[in-house]
Amino acid sequence: MRNAEASRERILAAATAEFSAHGIAGARVDRIAKAAGCNKNLIYIYFESKDNLFETVLKQRLSASYEALPMDPQDLPDFAVRVFDFAMANPELMRLITWHNLEDKPSKFLAERAVVRSGNVGLLARAQKAGQLNTPLPAGFLMNAIMVLATAWSAANAVGLTDAEARKRPAVVRRNLAEAVRLLAGMRT
Repeated sequence: MRNAEASRERILAAATAEFSAHGIAGARVDRIAKAAGCNKNLIYIYFESKDNLFETVLKQRLSASYEALPMDPQDLPDFAVRVFDFAMANPELMRLITWHNLEDKPSKFLAERAVVRSGNVGLLARAQKAGQLNTPLPAGFLMNAIMVLATAWSAANAVGLTDAEARKRPAVVRRNLAEAVRLLAGMRT
């Protein structure tokens, strides 16, 4: 059983690299099998199809990000900075998300993503109602704006790929990001 789990993990690691580099359509199961040191048929036994393998890789990586990045509406600047740091430290995940969005296919993981987003939007709405956030922006818009700002310098955004100064000085980006989110959310200093 241990060998089966080790093989599965090698396949997932190889698939992560392949999908992040080539997307769903461009990825090749032959290259994944070679990189994982296994037979191509084993991939189909474990995952049934290339699409299911991609879904498994993306779900696994996103689930880890949800656990690593809980949101506290009373400290949105810190949340944004943690998302920024996570996005910068996980370029493969950011590319996987980009490839998924470009493919525009129905996806099993979208339901989990929607639940997490809905929960965060609900937290923001409650914080607005309680007067903790003094912004006229709807909670859903605020959530989107925070995520876009926090991932703007990552592999998921063309700005990040062209802004070399920000990559050299992430502390400056963190400070500016925290201030931008504080202003957007109408939070007091």
